[in-house]
Amino acid sequence: MAAADSPSAALRRRDLCSRGIRLAGKMRADVVDLLDAYVEQQGLDASASVAAVEGVPLAAVERWDEQTGTQRLLENLAAYRAFRALLAQMLEEQREQLGEADAGLGRALAAVLLQVSAFAYHLEELLRLESRGIPGEEGDGPPPPPRLSLFEQKLRGLGVLRELAQWAVRSVRDLRQLAKPSSATGAAPGLAESP
Repeated sequence: MAAADSPSAALRRRDLCSRGIRLAGKMRADVVDLLDAYVEQQGLDASASVAAVEGVPLAAVERWDEQTGTQRLLENLAAYRAFRALLAQMLEEQREQLGEADAGLGRALAAVLLQVSAFAYHLEELLRLESRGIPGEEGDGPPPPPRLSLFEQKLRGLGVLRELAQWAVRSVRDLRQLAKPSSATGAAPGLAESP
């Protein structure tokens, strides 16, 4: 743990957090663009209400301010691993549905999938810096859902993209919190500042 507290480790953590914030910001912008294209291409209403989708991690968290830096990183990593599997499934379904009819949407999905994979790797690097073990991946995310109708697939895709956009916002908040010099990753933020 002492290595994680050294000045060079603190600088490296801030650097990794800054790069992660930029990655998450770019990913969110791309997901929002993809969401617009997805809604239009799938013939969905942008304001359509989508119930919680099985296997999709929710970005909202109770008592966010009480989480440790490590908890934040682990939750982010688990979420992006799940999104990686969900996006791969969406990409496969998209190819089955449209073939090459709408290659643009497929390319945009593939690009976001690459960003999600890169961000998961970035989070693993931060966990390594914190001298934390990287949790293994049980399978490759959530088990495949039962075969859905075409409309249900479209709604699930909408839910996945909406929640991914929210996770990108949460990730920026988490990384900003982690980058603060006064926050120790093993303690709840704010405790290090107490008199």
